[in-house]
This record gives sequence, structure tokens and C-alpha cells, in this order.
Amino acid sequence: MSSVPAAPPVQASCLPALAAIPGNRVTAASPAPQDSDPACRIDEPVRVEALAIRGQGGPATIAFEPPPLLSCAMASTLAGWLDRSVQPLARGHFERDLVALRVGGGHECRRRNRASAGPVSEHATGQALDIFAFKLGSGSEALQVAVEKPQGLAQNRFLEAIRQSACGAFMTTLGPGSDAAHANHLHVDIQERRSRASRFCQ
Repeated sequence: MSSVPAAPPVQASCLPALAAIPGNRVTAASPAPQDSDPACRIDEPVRVEALAIRGQGGPATIAFEPPPLLSCAMASTLAGWLDRSVQPLARGHFERDLVALRVGGGHECRRRNRASAGPVSEHATGQALDIFAFKLGSGSEALQVAVEKPQGLAQNRFLEAIRQSACGAFMTTLGPGSDAAHANHLHVDIQERRSRASRFCQ
């Protein structure tokens, strides 16, 4: 592969600071041997099992199913978005706490949209994550909101609000309706575009 995308600067203290937050389960990790292409290098790779938020009854953790491999910078951005945007939206729309994300497409050494040629994917550097569903509440209050097939007006409105909040937190946000490659999930990434102020939201 070639045309290595520039990663945003990451402070050396990113992982210690992130891991020190009670409830965060984030550990140093290494890409799989087959993902060792220089174009797929991750700055400070981490495995994210859970991130902490301020829940209705106090601190709570959001599980990642399965735990993705991401750059520490991406994990840190996700942590802020979940706490400041997604959790309040879950409470506001459903009066339930966010408890888990069903995800895929963390670090993966490939080109954008799995094409045989073209730019390297943001997933290749651990700067992106694909979210398939939001899990809210537990027990009899459990509710899963699937990005591909929301059930009813309330879930549609929740996902639209989630998408708008992601557009402010990440450099790129793509989901159903943007193109065929993102028909069943929400893609978010922190790869800088033309400038720090330039964002792409569809």
C-alpha cells in the first residue's frame, strides 16, 4: 500500500490518562502480523473494552462488542462523544442509559470501501470505527437500536440526533443513505481532511 494518511498528533500521555479514568477498560495493543504494512501504522494502538460515562445513577461503563483496536486518539474522542452526546440523547429520547455499542471495523489494513485501488482507509490507521447498534438499558428495560433498521419514529429520531452529534465530534460521519458501503452502520473517524475545520457529514 502507499499514500499513508497523516495521523493527528497524539500526546505521549494519551493512554495513561485514558486508562486512569475509573470505568475505562483500555489497554495497549498491537496490530495483527498481517496488518503490519507501513501504510497501516497506528499511533499508540489500544484495545477498547469499555469507556466510562456519567450515568443516571452515577458513573457507568459502555461496553464495546466486540472490543475494537483503535488509535488512542480515536478512543479518547469516542469517550468524550459518548459521555457528552450519546448518553444525554439516550436519556432524553428513551429515559434509559447507554450500556453498550455493537461495533465492527476498528483497525483493518485495507483501502477505502474495500476497493482494489485508491486511498488508504481511515480504518487502516485505527482512526475510524463502525457502529451497528446502540444498546440502552438492562433487564426488562433493555432496548437495542439498530442503525440499519430502526423501529418506529422514536428510534429514527434518536439515530438522526446521534448522527448530527457525531458530525460535530468527528471529522467524517457516514451512515445509511450516504452510499452503499455505509448502508447498515454509522462510520465515524478523526482523519483530518483539507483542514482542521473541514468536516464531512452524510
